[in-house]
Amino acid sequence: MKYIYSYIIVLWVLNACSCSNEVQGPIGISELPDEPIDEESVEEKPQITDEELLDFTQRETFKYFWNFAEANSGAARERYHPDDATRDQNVVTTGGTGFGLMALLIGIDRGFVTREQGVKRLTKILSFLETADRFHGVWPHWINGSSGSTIPFSEKDNGGDLVETAFLVQGLICVKEYLQDGNSQEQDLAAKADSLWKEVEWDWYTQNQETLYWHWSPNFGFDINLKLKGYNEVLITYVLGAASPDYSITKETYTNGWASNGNMLSSSSQYGFPLIVKHAGNIVYGGPLFWAHYSYLGLNPNNLVDGFVNYSEVNTNHSRINYQYCIENPNDFKAYGKDCWGLTASYSRDNNGDITYRAHQPGNNDVGVISPTAALGSMPYTPEESIRALRYFYSHKDKLLGPAGFYDAFSPEHDFWVAEAYLAIDQGPIIVMIENHRTGMLWNLFMKNKEVQAGLAKLGFSF
Repeated sequence: MKYIYSYIIVLWVLNACSCSNEVQGPIGISELPDEPIDEESVEEKPQITDEELLDFTQRETFKYFWNFAEANSGAARERYHPDDATRDQNVVTTGGTGFGLMALLIGIDRGFVTREQGVKRLTKILSFLETADRFHGVWPHWINGSSGSTIPFSEKDNGGDLVETAFLVQGLICVKEYLQDGNSQEQDLAAKADSLWKEVEWDWYTQNQETLYWHWSPNFGFDINLKLKGYNEVLITYVLGAASPDYSITKETYTNGWASNGNMLSSSSQYGFPLIVKHAGNIVYGGPLFWAHYSYLGLNPNNLVDGFVNYSEVNTNHSRINYQYCIENPNDFKAYGKDCWGLTASYSRDNNGDITYRAHQPGNNDVGVISPTAALGSMPYTPEESIRALRYFYSHKDKLLGPAGFYDAFSPEHDFWVAEAYLAIDQGPIIVMIENHRTGMLWNLFMKNKEVQAGLAKLGFSF
């Protein structure tokens, strides 16, 4: 189980460069039903303020989910390469679409688009999700945006993906809470979002065991047999499973599955910060920083305590260790330090200088590549350190800034090599976690949901 994240990373690498040749269809900003956000940015100033810089970063990142959405569905594309815009043009990512739903709410709230435009796009996405393939209510990892059919992530991963679905449901719940008191059209859309997530059969993905399983295939059943156990990125799956009014899991499923009956606890520390939990695959420094992001885009870790740990402390210490490691810089990589930091799974550079994918993390897969989503997604945990990183990225915007925000990864070590490409699952945490740092918007929406509150209480959380 300590290799739970490796399954996703390895399969992602195998599929990243050759995804589904049969996926066809038109693409292009002009073919989307809404006008793209213009290319104007914050006015260049000698001394841009923190607030202006945060506004700028959120607006630029929002473009990924607005200007470069999948043309037919309006949902989030798995990836976007500006120099090869038709690459995987119809591959919709389920989890990234959940992040995109939250980004759209931010875009409406901050005036990047009008409320009418935002609701129109949300309607398009939810209509697509309603007719797309589902397996006992669970969406696949990848979906063909033209047809709604499953695009296999691997041979046996051609059915329901419970973790990706949980990331999507986080977004659906936020949409429901944001629109439920609006006009009649918005109320109908809120009801659809509510209905879609409540159709997920979380309990069926237990196989009648006291744990959740990641995948089910109509051809291979539960052959992958991957249990969801912490500590990694999947806490949200258990919270939502408990929150479901019709397909709820038991507290014992949570205790035995996610928490391994307390065996996920750690007494180790690094740089004076207790890890608190055993990070799968890296019990010394903690795993890639997306583990502190994905489950917590809606689920507020502040004051979130179960029978085992305080999740605010887990995520804050995880981020601080990642930061201190980059300051220590044991591999002596160029530019690492208090301004240039952040290791997580992202695009990366192979030995030939070509783009690849790695789960960068301290002491493990650290190859001198920094991922902006790592530091920026940790903004609520390490605000001062993350702002410094943001100022560093902005100071190199001539290299790092593209048409949809900061590019996915870069390496000063190798003549400032840049992965001039984007991934939905990396752009999403940037805009969402900056908003949670600034206003708590997505945390507030998600945490006020009555089913979420009931699910947390069922699992013994205080929050």
